[in-house]
Amino acid sequence: MLSHRIKRISAYVGIAVAAVLLAVGACWVAVDTNASGRVYDDVRQVPAMRYGLLLGTSPVTPRGTHNVNFDNRIKAAAELYHACKVRYIIASGGDYRRDAEGNAVLYGCDEPRQMQRALIAAGVDSTHIILDYEGTRTLYSVAKARRVYGLDSVLLISQEYHNRRAIWQADHYGLYAVGYSAAHSSERGNIIRNTLRETMARVKLFIDMWFGNEPQFVSTPDHK
Repeated sequence: MLSHRIKRISAYVGIAVAAVLLAVGACWVAVDTNASGRVYDDVRQVPAMRYGLLLGTSPVTPRGTHNVNFDNRIKAAAELYHACKVRYIIASGGDYRRDAEGNAVLYGCDEPRQMQRALIAAGVDSTHIILDYEGTRTLYSVAKARRVYGLDSVLLISQEYHNRRAIWQADHYGLYAVGYSAAHSSERGNIIRNTLRETMARVKLFIDMWFGNEPQFVSTPDHK
């Protein structure tokens, strides 16, 4: 009797695990399919737009090591700017130098300011860089581009998997978006961590849409 019950519970657990994996896979495939034909890795093929949205990341990882993805995003943004594919770049991220209690955070970073400095060093005119400090999530960066800056179209700048997710969010807000893909880190550990993080982020994407989670903005910086 006990053996039969264990087998039945195991079967239910197996079904539940299979259902979860199927749902996670469906989220991934849906995001990829939706972005088909709108993600570029050749700057010559990218359609020109007035605004580029540089999705934030820190030059330093939470472990204190150098973040190659930061360098690659800056390089991609500068390539677009110098190729006249974008005129203005919105550097969207968060200021993580202190926690909610005001304590200094180890390896914390002012992402928009760091991106601004790196862009200027790469030859981007400082007057063509807009700092957005409310881009603490991709959803917020995209929603603000539409609802606060009033953009109808935007060129997303990040790694390919990130651009694909952001395109889905842009579609949700009625913002036409294409993505220019920065190079990925080639370090195996980073690839694994980024893949796992992106998998969960895509599931969270659908949770946000399902429950109608909407960001609220407190600042409205000037834009060109």
